[in-house]
Amino acid sequence: MNIVRSWREQKIILKRWFPILRDEDFLFEPGERENMLDRLAAKLSKTRTELEVVFSELQRY
Repeated sequence: MNIVRSWREQKIILKRWFPILRDEDFLFEPGERENMLDRLAAKLSKTRTELEVVFSELQRY
């Protein structure tokens, strides 16, 4: 995946697409990115694969 948006931009867009998400949902410590992605997937009732598709769509939005 070619990342063209900053993490800040991605969070803003995700919060628009999924109003259930809050800033706290995106917090993670170094090395804990995978845990954050698992939490996002669970909160959005998506699989990790589906979440990866969402992030991929962000790059084209």
